[in-house]
Amino acid sequence: MTTSSAPVPPAPSAKKQSSTFITIFIFLFAMFILFDQDLRFGLGQLIGYALDPLIGFGGSSPVLTLMLAGIVMTGLTTLLRHFFTDYVAQAQSQTVVSAFNKELRQARLENNLYKIKKLSEQQNQILQKSMEMSTTQMKLMPVTMLIIIPIFAWVSVFIAGLPPGTAIVNVPWAEAVDLNASTVLPHWILLYSLISIPFAQLLNRTLRYYSFRKKLQELEAGA
Repeated sequence: MTTSSAPVPPAPSAKKQSSTFITIFIFLFAMFILFDQDLRFGLGQLIGYALDPLIGFGGSSPVLTLMLAGIVMTGLTTLLRHFFTDYVAQAQSQTVVSAFNKELRQARLENNLYKIKKLSEQQNQILQKSMEMSTTQMKLMPVTMLIIIPIFAWVSVFIAGLPPGTAIVNVPWAEAVDLNASTVLPHWILLYSLISIPFAQLLNRTLRYYSFRKKLQELEAGA
């Protein structure tokens, strides 16, 4: 009597292993820079030669500088992901995985062993397609980190070097906020995140909308 077993996924290729190693290495190196003050300061000073004349404004408008730095950083990283992301394939993959999980849950609730067996046989294939989409995004992480870390380091050096009194700003929810002070995190990081994250979401949704619209127009033209 022979027994069947689920197909074993192929071992990762040397290319994939190399890509994973590079991703992990750059991520760890980025974390090291973030937590090592000397490295962060040196990198921030180096990037400052380019960014200080462009958006530093001599330290007179730190909130505007934070806003522009956030827009530059999130704009570059979002555009990079946009050009390497197939939104249609991503949406299709998410729909397939969602439908598959729904069918599998229903089969288990009904204790339909035949259906569970059939779905389980397809599970590796479904998950592999989903992982391919995630892998594409992971491959972009080293490049995006090479954008994020230098700008983040420069903002850190810029805020720390503001003239006395200039780091105290007014924001919509409070007055006289010291950007160099900390609550949960340094105030400048909180303000920087408050600016950059919504902009990234807005830009991402806009690019996604136009990508779907372009694809729809192509389908209508070919019909």
